Amino acid sequence: MLNFDDDENTGTEEGASSADAGTDQRFIASEKRLINNSRVDVNQLMPLKYKWAWEHYLNGCANNWLPTEVPMSKDIELWKSSKLTEDERRVIMRNLGFFSTAESLVGNNIILAIFKHVTNAECRQYLLRQAFEEAVHTHTFHYIVESLSLDQGEVFNMYNEVNSINGKDKFEMQLTEDVCREDFTTETLEGTQKFIENLVGFYVVMEGIFFYSGFVMMLSFLRQNRMTGVGEQFQYILRDETIHLNFGIDLINGIKAENPEAWSEDFQAHIVDIIRQAVELEYQYAVDCLPRGILGLSAPMFREYVQHIADRRLERIGLPTQYGSKNPFPWMSETIDLGKEKNFFETRVTEYQGAGSLSW
Repeated sequence: MLNFDDDENTGTEEGASSADAGTDQRFIASEKRLINNSRVDVNQLMPLKYKWAWEHYLNGCANNWLPTEVPMSKDIELWKSSKLTEDERRVIMRNLGFFSTAESLVGNNIILAIFKHVTNAECRQYLLRQAFEEAVHTHTFHYIVESLSLDQGEVFNMYNEVNSINGKDKFEMQLTEDVCREDFTTETLEGTQKFIENLVGFYVVMEGIFFYSGFVMMLSFLRQNRMTGVGEQFQYILRDETIHLNFGIDLINGIKAENPEAWSEDFQAHIVDIIRQAVELEYQYAVDCLPRGILGLSAPMFREYVQHIADRRLERIGLPTQYGSKNPFPWMSETIDLGKEKNFFETRVTEYQGAGSLSW
């Protein structure tokens, strides 16, 4: 929830002043802004103004995990057997190919585009946490590929060679180009709008729409107690991505509130158009992954699902819904409720190496 209540969190002593060069550079929370803030040092975390950003950071920390905590022996056995059809293998390979690069694109966008222009310390704290999580996700796909003895070049180069993956990645990279320019600034109306467009592209589209079709496909195996190690890792990624999505939406809505002139009717229509384009790209990806139905899934079901979640994302950033489609996969909400209490170290494939035993 956005909190713009400046009275609760001033965190200053009465009479504190920064008028003289030698005095304490104290400030009140109301002076903080998400972007274009020249009054508050970006390194000054306290007092918090955007409590939602700190809560997302703490939630991310509570979900801390590493892929190597998840045993892969059953997945290896199943992958080497003849119990998976070619269509099932195609779904797995396509999703590994998409996610392995998409997570890297998201991480690059955080570090090279978003972090530079977000001038708020608590939001930057979360962005650092998210960047680490994107690295963990990329590590996850390396771990899966290595465990299953897959062709590394085939998986990690699909974004160049598979049209449905390449189309989604190009769509995202176009939204980053302007923001990554050396002379880009958010201090103009056009710059603020371009920055919001980037945030929508990566938080709402990439992490909030593109990723969710893949989650359905991969977790459908887990629901049948197959590829359980891969499925468990995707559950953790899904839980991370849920927090990423929530943070991104709060950040977008916060920037909108502080820069209302940027959220014009024409710009809103532009954002709706971006999301509609994304829905079509994701449907084409589903058609590519599922040329024939498997696991109770079919490409037409994904058109309905992607339209449904696109409507939910539009609602959360204050835009009108476009489709009115129903959710064909209501079980998806249950997958976020994975118990973190499980002791992975009882069943690890490799011996856990703590910091005290590292050789420097």
